Amino acid sequence: MEYEGVIGLETHVQLKTRSKMWCGCANEFGAPPNTRVCPVCLGLPGVLPVANDEALQLTVLTGLLLECEIPPAAQFDRKNYFYPDMPKNYQITQYASPSTRSGHLDFEYDGALCRVRITRAHLEEDVGKSFHFAHHSGVDFNRAGVPLLEIVSEPDITSPGMAYAYLSALKDLLVHAGISDCDMEKGMVRCDVNVSVRPRSTAALGAKIEIKNMNSFSGVRRALEFEIPRQIAILEAGGQLVQETRRWDEPSGTTEPMRSKEDAHDYRYFPDPDLMVFQPGPAWLDAVRRRKVETPLARKRRFMADYQLPEADARTFVDDLPLGDYFAALAPQCPHPKTLANWIINNLRAHLAQHASTLADLKFPPDAWLELVALIQSGRLSSRLAQEVFAEMAATGHRPAAIVARRGLDQLSDAAALERLCEEAIAANPRSVADYRAGKAAALNFLKGQVMKLSKGKANPALVGEILARRASDQTKSPGP
Repeated sequence: MEYEGVIGLETHVQLKTRSKMWCGCANEFGAPPNTRVCPVCLGLPGVLPVANDEALQLTVLTGLLLECEIPPAAQFDRKNYFYPDMPKNYQITQYASPSTRSGHLDFEYDGALCRVRITRAHLEEDVGKSFHFAHHSGVDFNRAGVPLLEIVSEPDITSPGMAYAYLSALKDLLVHAGISDCDMEKGMVRCDVNVSVRPRSTAALGAKIEIKNMNSFSGVRRALEFEIPRQIAILEAGGQLVQETRRWDEPSGTTEPMRSKEDAHDYRYFPDPDLMVFQPGPAWLDAVRRRKVETPLARKRRFMADYQLPEADARTFVDDLPLGDYFAALAPQCPHPKTLANWIINNLRAHLAQHASTLADLKFPPDAWLELVALIQSGRLSSRLAQEVFAEMAATGHRPAAIVARRGLDQLSDAAALERLCEEAIAANPRSVADYRAGKAAALNFLKGQVMKLSKGKANPALVGEILARRASDQTKSPGP
């Protein structure tokens, strides 16, 4: 019997807010332990939580970007359990009535467009962090109460590679929209994996195995690459799988049992009596809708369709939002957007990195690019001369045409003048001519370099190549003594 894996993911993402979910403590990574705490996030008796409006807005914004339904009312519940890093002994979370539900995420994987349905994206609070030392343990509660968004997918994922692509696309979306920084090294994104196996072409799901608290997307992929064959091997040997929670052991590359899997009733959910039902009004929802941005996938496809850019260029402008916006402001005015993209991606990015500067620091106006591209496309500037012009633009802020006129950098495209230079190069290098005639194409590049030297870099390289190829191949002319 042939089996297949069925995967659903629960992705926990810290929201990009200034303060915590229920109090005014700073949502800040890296502070000394237990210095960003107060009676509310420490769960002391008599305190009352106050919901963070920005966290609520970012939750609904996530729902809008994932094409979710936004219910008219959402409620916070208490999820009761004891861990040392949960000071109240319960977690405030949305369970029965979340802020968003029934959406989807579209992304590209293995050359196709995939869609994974989103069950819900609900808001809750993070817990503290335990540290284990040689002879004792400690808890840092700085993270306790940080707003945490849990995005739960349907079991639509069919392979470890697809799981990795889904998580990467989800992260891109959240970062792009300013919902989270998604810095995995700071624990801003964690993932729980639900995986089962079933006979291929059947609908019933197998026993669900949960793998907890994965802290990297590559770890999720590796854990699934181990866990799916493990489950299949048990079934093929006549064994049975039971619902359980396992942990991923990175050094050994294996999953290990942790505990039997809890069900919802084990947590004794009930509505939090200290928090009112959240009912977003029309004005509040309109304000959130105005924060909605173009998704990374839509942005990439638009750049490719509107400006005929290859996927790699479009992806660059998705990953670097300021650079992409800079290009997009100029591209509609440029008859040659691919040339413009090349210069912005290759030359401008390198300049900014070299000088540790930003687009706002540039001395020349953005429309100077249109002038430079026009000079290149008209044949007035070779690639090498254009590099010189760009360097002076960046250093002085002068416009390209003025630089070309002042320095006399116009590319030499006069056919008669180029013919004379090519004749001189051919006469001086008979061996290279013979090599070219013998089939060594690289010899032509040497001759072209000689012409560029004779012209002090001003010769039109395309025309030089055409003239040299014609003259060096002409058997009726003698290349020299």
